[in-house]
Amino acid sequence: MIRVLIADDQALVRGGFRVLVDSADDMEVVGEARDGGEAVELARREHPDVVLMDVQMPGLDGLAATRAITGDPDLAGVRVLILTTFDLDEYVIETLDAGASGFLLKNTDPPQLLHGIRVVAGGEELLSPGLTRRLIAQLAERRRADPSGRLFEQLTEREKEVTSLVAHGLSNAEIARRLFIGEATVKTHVSRTLMKVGARDRAQLVALVYQHGLSGSPKFEGI
Repeated sequence: MIRVLIADDQALVRGGFRVLVDSADDMEVVGEARDGGEAVELARREHPDVVLMDVQMPGLDGLAATRAITGDPDLAGVRVLILTTFDLDEYVIETLDAGASGFLLKNTDPPQLLHGIRVVAGGEELLSPGLTRRLIAQLAERRRADPSGRLFEQLTEREKEVTSLVAHGLSNAEIARRLFIGEATVKTHVSRTLMKVGARDRAQLVALVYQHGLSGSPKFEGI
């Protein structure tokens, strides 16, 4: 069973998510938090597999709560999935930087939300393609770009190709089908790329691609 913690300051929202999650045969809700402080406390007590985290909450917000959870060695197996709306772009970028495993819009269709929980619980990052590009593009505007892309020069051509598809929001399975290679091979390329560029996870890798001004580079023309 995938154990899920729901963190949102609105009772109706928490209730709706609880009904949806509990309706799945492979999931169960292990707690509800009204703010970030409660989310951190419950995460430490219940050790859920996935925390559905709202961003704007009273007291300790979702950003601070995410940092507390992902920064706690005792909670290494707990994954944070951000639920957001378009007007929270800045917060989402910071939360991805804080270690969240991905994000979805709050109006995501129920089957997609359940799929997202399964993906994150399985150890992969969930990057909604269109929203990811919109959010990460703001990093390129806010931070100084590296036009030469020196950070990525050490990658092989195949690693660059895989990185391009990761930045497009494709999963390992989708990349494998696109490139006609095995999924295990994709995982190897992603792991080596993360190590070479010093990225913590796929979300941070995408941020680095845009931050270093590579979205329009011929090396990453698929992005």
